[in-house]
Amino acid sequence: MNIIQAQNPFFEKYSTPHGTIPFDKIKNEHYEPAIREGINRHDAEIEAIINNPAAPTFANTIAAYEKSGRLLNHVSTVFGNLLSAETNDDMQELAKTIMPLLSEHSNNVTLNEKLFARIKTVYQQKEQLNLTGEQTKLLEDIYNSFIRSGANLEGEDKEKYRALTTELSLLTLQFGENNLKETNDYKLVLTDKAQLAGLPQSIIDAAAETAQEKGVEGWVFTLQAPSYGPFMMYADNRDLRRQLYMAYNTKCSHNDATDNLEIVKKLANTRLSLAQLMGYSNFAEYNLKERMAENSDAVYKLLNQLLDAYTPTAKQEYAEVEALARRMQDNDFTVMPWDWSYYSHKLKDQKFQIDDEMLRPYLELSRVKEGVFGLATRLYGITFKENTDIPVYHKDVNAYDVFDKDGKFLAVLYTDFHPREGKRSGAWMTSYKDQWIDEATGENSRPHVSIVMNFTKPTKEKPALLTFSELETFLHEFGHSLHGMFANSTYESLSGTNVYWDFVELPSQFMENFATEKEFLHTFARHYQTGELIPDELVQRIIDSSNFNVAYACLRQLSFGLLDMAWYTRTTPFDGDVKEFEKKAWAKAQILPTVEEACMSTQFSHIFAGGYSAGYYSYKWAEVLDADAFSLFKQKGIFNSEVAASFRENILSKGGTEHPMVLYKRFRGQEPTIDALLIRNGIRK
Repeated sequence: MNIIQAQNPFFEKYSTPHGTIPFDKIKNEHYEPAIREGINRHDAEIEAIINNPAAPTFANTIAAYEKSGRLLNHVSTVFGNLLSAETNDDMQELAKTIMPLLSEHSNNVTLNEKLFARIKTVYQQKEQLNLTGEQTKLLEDIYNSFIRSGANLEGEDKEKYRALTTELSLLTLQFGENNLKETNDYKLVLTDKAQLAGLPQSIIDAAAETAQEKGVEGWVFTLQAPSYGPFMMYADNRDLRRQLYMAYNTKCSHNDATDNLEIVKKLANTRLSLAQLMGYSNFAEYNLKERMAENSDAVYKLLNQLLDAYTPTAKQEYAEVEALARRMQDNDFTVMPWDWSYYSHKLKDQKFQIDDEMLRPYLELSRVKEGVFGLATRLYGITFKENTDIPVYHKDVNAYDVFDKDGKFLAVLYTDFHPREGKRSGAWMTSYKDQWIDEATGENSRPHVSIVMNFTKPTKEKPALLTFSELETFLHEFGHSLHGMFANSTYESLSGTNVYWDFVELPSQFMENFATEKEFLHTFARHYQTGELIPDELVQRIIDSSNFNVAYACLRQLSFGLLDMAWYTRTTPFDGDVKEFEKKAWAKAQILPTVEEACMSTQFSHIFAGGYSAGYYSYKWAEVLDADAFSLFKQKGIFNSEVAASFRENILSKGGTEHPMVLYKRFRGQEPTIDALLIRNGIRK
C-alpha cells in the first residue's frame, strides 16, 4: 500500500461501530484517489471473471459480478450522498472530474463484450440451471441491465452510447448545481415591520435569525421550504408574495450563468437519442420497460382516470377560494398562484378553525421523532437507541442503532432534519450501505440508511416545532427507511429500495396515512410547554380538514406527471420554447391562471437531474397502492400486528427479489384499484 492509500480512510477496515463510515476522517482529497483505486480493483475483478478458464456458471459469472466493485460502489455512494446533504464548492468542482470517470467506467463494464458473452451464456441456459427464484431474478436483472446499457450495440453505436451517457452525467450535475446556487443565493430582505403583517411570530423569529446569520439588518426570507411556504401562506402583502413566488418559480430561467433552459433541452434530447439508439421510439418507452406500468399507455390511462375523477372537484375548490378572496377584496379579484396558499388557508381556517400555527406547539420535533419511532415499535416490534459513538457528517445529524423485535441488531439509521447551505432542498431517504447475505458464511450484513429533510429549525426561544405537512414528510421518508432497514435479500442489488421505480413510493406513502389517525397522534402530540395532549376536537379538525383542496393537490401532481411524460414521449429532438412547451403539456391539469414568466422545467430536478425521468407518475401510482394497502389496516385495525407482519414479510423485506405485483397481491390478495383512493379523498362515497 502506498503512502496516499495508507492515509486514506477508504482503504482501511473501519474501526467504527457496525463498520459505519468514519465521516470525521474523510476529507475531500480522499475521494478521487479512492474512486480511481475502486475502478482499478473493479477492473481486476472483471478481468478475473472474463479470464476464468471454466465454463460460465451462475457462481463464477453472475454471483461473482454481483460481488464485484464493492470499494468503488462504497466511495461513490458516500460522495454522491454528501454531494446532496453536505456539499461545498470543492466537492462540486470535484464532481466534475468524478462523475465522468464513473460514467466512463460504467460504460467500460457494460460494453465489455467478453463479460457480456459469459453473462449471455448463463442467461441462455437458465431453464436448465435449477436456480432459486432470487437467483433467477438476479440473472434476469443483470442480463437486462447490460442489454439496456448498450451491450448489444455494435461498433460506432457503442461509442455513441459512451458519449451520450457521459454527456448526461455532466448535464445532470450542472442542472442540480445551478438549482442549488439559485436557491441559496436568493434572499428577500425586509426592514419595515409593517411588511411582516399576517406572519406568525415563529416565522418572524426564524427570519430574524436568518438575517443575523447572513449579516444583514431586518428579516430575511429564502426559497428554502420552511421559509418560503409559510410566507406564501400568511403574508398579507400581496406584492411581496408575488415577488417571492416569482423568485421561486422562475429559478434558473434568467439567461445568466445559472440558466437551465438550454440544459433542459439538451437533457431531453440526449435521453431521446439514447432511447432511439437502443431501438425505442422515445425515452418513456425505454424507461418504462423496467416499471410496473410497462408503457406510456398505462401511465396516461392512470393520469387521465384521475384527471376525470378529480377535475370537477378541483374546479369547485378553486371557485370556493376565489369567492372568499372576492368577499375580502372586490368582485373582480382573480386568485393568482401567489394568492392560492394565502386565501385557501383563510378558507380552511374559516371552515375548520385549524392552521399550522395552531398545530405546531403539539408537533415538537423530538416528540414527533418518539411518535414515529414508536409507531414502528408498535407495528413491527423494532426499537431505536441513539449511538453517539457512530461518526456523523454534520453536528445536526444523529445516528441510531435499530434492533429487531428479538433484540438482534437490525440497522443503523441516520437522521438529518434541518436546512443549511450545503444541503439541497426537499427530503429524501438514502443508503450508505445496503443489506446482503454472505452465501459462504450465511452472515446477514445489515444496512446503514439515512433520512434527510429540511424542517423548521429551532430558534433561541423555541425548539423545532413542525407543521403538519412536515410530520407527513417525516412519516414518508421514514417509510422509505423501513424498506431499507427490513431488507432481507441474498443479493445487494435486489435489496431494500432496489425495486421498480413506481413501487418504491408504496412503503413511504403508506406511512403518511397514520398522520390523520387519532390513535397515532395521541401517542406523542403534546404541547411543548404544558405537556397537554392534543385535544380531541383539534384531532377531529385535522381529520375533517384532511381532504381540504385534495382535488387541487391531485391535479397539481398530475400536472407534473403530464409535463414529465410530454418531455419524454417526444420522438423528435426539441428546439422550441421551453416555457411554451410546458404550458401546453400540462394545460388540462391547470386550475390556477397561467403566469407567463414562470417555468417549472428549469428547476424540476426530479425529472431532469434525479431518477424520475418518465417516472413522476410513480407518486400517483404508489398512492393508488398505498390507499388500497392501508384500507386493509383500516379494516383489521391500524396497529394490527398480523397485517403489519404480512406487510413487512411480503413488501418491506423482499426488496426487488420478485415482480412487485406478485409481492403486492401476496400481501393484499388482489390487484389494486383506484377505488380506495377515491373513497379516502372523499371523491367517491
